[in-house]
Amino acid sequence: MKYIFVTGGVASSLGKGLIVSSLGAVLEARGFKISLQKIDPYLNIDAGTMNPYEHGEVYVTEDGGEADLDLGNYERFTHLVVTKNNIMTTGLVYDTVIKNERQGDYLGKTVQIIPHITDEIKRRIKQCAAGADIAIIEVGGTVGDIESIPFLEAIRQLRREEGRHNVAYVHLTLVPYLMAAEEIKSKPTQHSVRELRAAGINPTAIVCRSALPLSDELKRKIALFCDVDDRAVISAYNTPSTSTIYDIPQIIERQGLDEVLLEALKLTGQAPKANLEKWHNIVGIVTKKDKPTVTIALVGKYVAHKDAYKSVNEALYHAAITNKVQLNLVNVSSEELEADNNSAAWQMIKEAQGILVPGGFGERGIEGNILAIKYAREFNIPFFGICLGMQCMAIEFARNVLGIAGANSLEFNKNAQQPVITMMEEQKKIAGLGGTMRLGSYSAALTAGSLAFKVYGRPQISERHRHRYEFNNSYRTQFEEAGFVFSGINEQLNLVEIMELPSHKFFIAGQFHPEFKSKPFAAHPLFNAFVKAAVGDFDNG
Repeated sequence: MKYIFVTGGVASSLGKGLIVSSLGAVLEARGFKISLQKIDPYLNIDAGTMNPYEHGEVYVTEDGGEADLDLGNYERFTHLVVTKNNIMTTGLVYDTVIKNERQGDYLGKTVQIIPHITDEIKRRIKQCAAGADIAIIEVGGTVGDIESIPFLEAIRQLRREEGRHNVAYVHLTLVPYLMAAEEIKSKPTQHSVRELRAAGINPTAIVCRSALPLSDELKRKIALFCDVDDRAVISAYNTPSTSTIYDIPQIIERQGLDEVLLEALKLTGQAPKANLEKWHNIVGIVTKKDKPTVTIALVGKYVAHKDAYKSVNEALYHAAITNKVQLNLVNVSSEELEADNNSAAWQMIKEAQGILVPGGFGERGIEGNILAIKYAREFNIPFFGICLGMQCMAIEFARNVLGIAGANSLEFNKNAQQPVITMMEEQKKIAGLGGTMRLGSYSAALTAGSLAFKVYGRPQISERHRHRYEFNNSYRTQFEEAGFVFSGINEQLNLVEIMELPSHKFFIAGQFHPEFKSKPFAAHPLFNAFVKAAVGDFDNG
């Protein structure tokens, strides 16, 4: 087994996840079977209870794990299907070790950071890496953080145990440009590498995030003071505004990061040069000028945080690439829609060619979602609802078409007299919010002749879920008599997965999260159809 560990220094949010994903894409293109794993140093067991304003979106794995949003990039850039094994947290590691101690697994030994915590970290790394040629592990946080110390010690030990030619280290740092001095400064990188070496880890390669490309002279200076080969200093500079994160695989491949690492791992010559044609084509489409523009309004309650709807944004971007159009994505606060009928938020709704309401939890901003859906339905604007968006669609139709004035969700009003959105009886018996969630992949049977069937092109689908409330089946007849079609049904639980209004140009919603299965070179069918409908190219006849 070969391991590549990616650490960060100087500052957080430099893009370790993108470097890991891009490196995975390049190595995969060279024929290697890869595994990607994220280590998050926080004490939470997983990301499931985190507020989107705190940590961005919660990414859902195929087997129902709730994880950091970096795992979304892992899947978008590679053919990997992530599971719970692809994420590790401090909380998860300590929880396991403490449970083992309570069960007597350590035979009365004093339980300590070394070896018990570090052994558990290494066990989880090896478990995730099993079956791959190369495992790439992202160590979250920044070198020097107290939370990262056990993880750095564990990955130091792994090189000693596995052999020096089986482990490589990539260190991602910030190389800032000081405007006053008009210079790019390497000193923070030098200090960061010194901190890493103090932990017993010598980087194999250094990836430098900077506003501008690094000169050869500066690369040589960093290589000298950080004790790496000159060509092992990679410039990860800010690309022009017309470019895209999907250019990063080509950027690091052109500078030979994959070659440096493969040499260190004694794998040189075992794989052909990477064929990155599909990435080249994507960048070509993105940077092409004079494309038609499509304006999509994303109406949600967390729009103030740029990563709260990360996968939804990327899925729309993928659909725009597929349809060769320029995406103009406008974020609309659902709370602003509630507050003022003449607000700037309403102006954005009225100028949009398509309206999307994504997932979320809680009552705040719900009435704004419902108002946006009502506008889309009445003015025949293409609409796409995801999870909470489907529930709001049902409430809006029940109130304004079926005449059920008190229609609501039990999530928003526990005493609702007309709960068109409810919770399964089995769920109500479970204690603890996490246990009531439908998480991970569930199947759905699609109705022949429906919009959903036309979009997917097959009778059975499987999509990922993260929610606890469902459409109330006791209202299905009323909806159907008024023209709604329940075009996707989970047959095992008899739950509504997709609902649509055939009389409308494009009016569909799903109880699941299709954004988690979209890729830049394989846009999700629902997003692709939605964008196509927004530009007027979708035939719903």
